[in-house]
Amino acid sequence: MKKITVIGLGYIGLPTSIIFAKHGFQVHGMDVNREVIDKLSRKELHIEEPGLQEALDEVMDAGRLTVSVEPEEADAFIIAVPSPITEEKTANLDYVRKGTESIVPYLKKGNLVILESTVPPRTVEDVMRPVLEEAGLEIGEDLYLSHSPERVIPGKIFQELEANDRIVGGVDKKSAEMTKDLYKSFVDGEIHLTDATTAEMVKVIENTYRDVNIAFANEIAKISDQIGVNGWEAIKLANYHPRVNIHQPGPGVGGHCIAVDPWFLAEQQPEIAKIIKLSRETNDDMPNYTVRRILEILDQHQVDNPKIALLGLSFKGNVDDMRESPSLKIMEHLNKTNIEYAAYDPHIKDIRLPHQVTDLDEAVEGKDLIVILTDHKKFRAYEPSKIGGSMKTKLIFDTKNLLDEEKWTEAGFDFVRLGDAKNR
Repeated sequence: MKKITVIGLGYIGLPTSIIFAKHGFQVHGMDVNREVIDKLSRKELHIEEPGLQEALDEVMDAGRLTVSVEPEEADAFIIAVPSPITEEKTANLDYVRKGTESIVPYLKKGNLVILESTVPPRTVEDVMRPVLEEAGLEIGEDLYLSHSPERVIPGKIFQELEANDRIVGGVDKKSAEMTKDLYKSFVDGEIHLTDATTAEMVKVIENTYRDVNIAFANEIAKISDQIGVNGWEAIKLANYHPRVNIHQPGPGVGGHCIAVDPWFLAEQQPEIAKIIKLSRETNDDMPNYTVRRILEILDQHQVDNPKIALLGLSFKGNVDDMRESPSLKIMEHLNKTNIEYAAYDPHIKDIRLPHQVTDLDEAVEGKDLIVILTDHKKFRAYEPSKIGGSMKTKLIFDTKNLLDEEKWTEAGFDFVRLGDAKNR
């Protein structure tokens, strides 16, 4: 195979396009968003990821990556489009369906089609396969089809694309083998072969496991808030057990994977997936719980006409990804109160949201309470003595266990940590 067309140039599609181009393939990236294509044509990024700009420059300068709003003929097609959930908590597969439809006019005998998007089990068989059959090519004989879900984390995408093991599920053995041969061009980890539906199930249960684990951690945090325990310390000590690995609590679960994928299982078997559904509801309630704690802190300190600073808009530290971010849900809840607030994130420089500011000093000036919502390294480096001088009341609420409590208390702050009744 010499040429690959990638459908969707977001957080997964763009790095995937680049890494194939870096390993000698001619890659064409397609996205329906004209603004994205225009920026990439100028070698400008629309997402933040370490090493991405340098890699983009390299492959575009070498002529190995082109982009447009239309697909092109290729030997392999990779579909890496969003798969969000609806308000009814069911999978919206419109992007997958439309992405598949977009390549039908360009298919020829011997092509390989790979879905990377995380989807409910049976999406390849029940959604993609019928669309592809419209091309008049027999799947398994003339056209090959598989699912190879991404398994990377923002901030380490290139590293994990190469190092992580990969799951490849084909609709038949040859589809799986062809996909394995393609990804072997850059994957150092082991590539495990299975069928397409099992591969879909694997990715969904990986993220569901993490969601259930985080829900358990969040329950520990809530209990700890009430009974005089530092939940973070308790979890840390419990994890010294060789067979215990409890995740970390926080103000909610964000990102396109963990906050979404469990619903893909819950919708298929709602009468069975009770733990999955309860975990999703537990984590979805954490932004509301965080706001309740904010109100308690302000009330306990008898703050009149409170003003607060929210630090962190992205769903995880050191990236600019706001998909399903708990911070956004916290802002929605705060909008229903009489609390004035400003939101600041050093990784999100464009003003996109009401109450968002682009300067830390502006965010904290005249405020009564700082709330840490994202564990950016830059927040850990802040000097509390410099920040506190412009505040009306020196309160800080750390929902991520990010800050050095001693340093902040020495600077005169009343320090409160989510899940820690010792400084409640």
